[in-house]
Amino acid sequence: MSHANEHQAADHAPANPAVKTLPGKALNQAHDPWPLWEVFVRHRQGLEHKHCGSLHAADAQQALNMARDVYTRRQEGVSIWIVPSHAITASTAEHSDAFFDPMADKIYRHPSFYRLPEAVDHM
Repeated sequence: MSHANEHQAADHAPANPAVKTLPGKALNQAHDPWPLWEVFVRHRQGLEHKHCGSLHAADAQQALNMARDVYTRRQEGVSIWIVPSHAITASTAEHSDAFFDPMADKIYRHPSFYRLPEAVDHM
């Protein structure tokens, strides 16, 4: 094998034979890491989903499976949401006064203006 062919073969050989690759993507390349996913779990029917943490996964299905294994180990979950971190838009703390100021004059939104039925014990 010529020197040029050896160099070309080395470029295509996996750096670590134990690392599996997806079609067209090497999982161990620093410039192409798995995307970050946010995990939300509903612990029982009638409750809201709560943010439990983040994880890296190759795709949504893998993220869902990993979230199930990590965040619902004792069968405490009934539903999991997986959201790509880059899809989340959030307000910032330094702009919170200006952002939330319009809500101050809407007192009708306060919970004192309505009653919850006694059957609703988890709110």
